[in-house]
Amino acid sequence: MDRTLIQEILEVVEQAAIASAHLTGLGQKDEADAAAVEAMRKRMGDIQMQGKIVIGEGERDEAPMLYIGEEVGSGSGPGVDFAVDPCEGTNLCANSQRGSMAVLAASDRGGLFNAPDFYMKKLAAPPAAKGKVDIRKSATKNIRILSDCLGIAIPDLTIVVMDRARHKDLISEIRSTGARVQPISDGDVQAAIACGFAGTGTHCLMGIGAAPEGVISAAAMRALGGHFQGQLVYDPAIAQTSEWADYTKEGNIKRLNEMGITDIDKIYEANELASGENVVFAGSGITDGLLFDGVKFEKDCTRTSSLIISTLDKSARFTNTVHIKDGAKSISLK
Repeated sequence: MDRTLIQEILEVVEQAAIASAHLTGLGQKDEADAAAVEAMRKRMGDIQMQGKIVIGEGERDEAPMLYIGEEVGSGSGPGVDFAVDPCEGTNLCANSQRGSMAVLAASDRGGLFNAPDFYMKKLAAPPAAKGKVDIRKSATKNIRILSDCLGIAIPDLTIVVMDRARHKDLISEIRSTGARVQPISDGDVQAAIACGFAGTGTHCLMGIGAAPEGVISAAAMRALGGHFQGQLVYDPAIAQTSEWADYTKEGNIKRLNEMGITDIDKIYEANELASGENVVFAGSGITDGLLFDGVKFEKDCTRTSSLIISTLDKSARFTNTVHIKDGAKSISLK
């Protein structure tokens, strides 16, 4: 991976965001997702690389999704593994709510954990708390540690939690400490990454979300030097999701074992989920969010707001791009 490739990766998420944004607010979440997938696939095809999707949106027969194992790119050049979520927060996009974005993580071949389509218990926190908070500890203990590390009183801490029935007890415990809870309906990647930046008003992410998105979050937090831990969830009684209505704990354990995951209770650190020498995170807003604005359509241009974080040059670049339309006559600065 090199800096030229990083620029092209940025363009991949920009094009996916624009494609989805055309459907914002129309209640068409599947169509928005499919539009982002096709835009991402098309732009990846122009890149001189031997790319492979290691975390995608399903198996090959579930097209049009970018499927696990799909080869992308020109077929020549460096080998790159990708974890993708072309429209993270499809419901947010469909309902024109905050926080939807096109997102991916990239690494040298073999540098991303091949997360199965499971759930994951997650803990994300700022760099100052790295290695001090721990997913094995209670929410109460972690909030006290976080308060000490950040020098922020507990009542001024904001903890983001997915608004799910499985988090009822977690939310009650957080509130019992005096800390604030910010529930979100979808899109925990942006919330996790926001923990890596001071001034976002987001101090920690706790709770259970999708495992593939956990790997993407881990890539970003590793590059930022933030704290991220994940633990796979395989018990339907804990996940409490209708998607697993016909699944059993024993069946899920068998699935994990068949995927080569025998230490099913392992706690994964960020550098294990995103272990490559060079790791890149890229995200572009579809709707406005914590980190960047959504796509803005204007008469003579389309504007995108994006973030790319890289271990290659230890940088986090916030990028506002003006995509000029053919025949444009007047383009404002903002």
